[in-house]
This record gives sequence, structure tokens and C-alpha cells, in this order.
Amino acid sequence: MIDRLEKEVDMLERHLQVLKMVIESEPIGIVKMSNETGYPHHKVRYSLRVLEEENLIEPSSQGAITTERTEEFVSELDGKIDETTAKLEEMKISETPEAEN
Repeated sequence: MIDRLEKEVDMLERHLQVLKMVIESEPIGIVKMSNETGYPHHKVRYSLRVLEEENLIEPSSQGAITTERTEEFVSELDGKIDETTAKLEEMKISETPEAEN
């Protein structure tokens, strides 16, 4: 059950790392991103496709570039991660405290 969540978090981490590289080095291509991150080309390509579908990047003749939506997404990201982290914290099942004597 938790395995799927772990895989999704790993994939989100990769997508965000690719997005960060585009923001910092635009325009940037798949080969350079793959070499710098160590991710295989097909995983970088998939992350780029997901980011493009979310309208966070777009292709150019020299490589991926950001869109008008990128800045807004980045400004809201930390808050959304904090909300999700809080939900996960609430889901923890901990041992019940021992009754006081």
C-alpha cells in the first residue's frame, strides 16, 4: 500500500529536479539533464512530458524553457508540500501512551 506512495514521491522528486534544471539553465536539453542528474534519457523525457502537460515548460529549438505559469507554480509549491506533509503526519499510527498510575 505504501509502496505506491513512495514511488509517486520519487517520481515527483525527479519531475521537480528536472523543472529546477530548466528554471536555472533554460534552454536545456535531455542529454545535458540526463548527464547532470544521472537519470536515464527516457526518465528525463517522461518528466519533461509531464511538466509540459502541466504547462510548466515548453519545448524550443534549443531545449526546454519555462512558461508564464512556472513562477506561480513554484511560489505555491512549498505550501502544497507542507500541507501534504501535515496530512501524512496525521496518518501516523503510533503506540498509545501508557495509562498514568
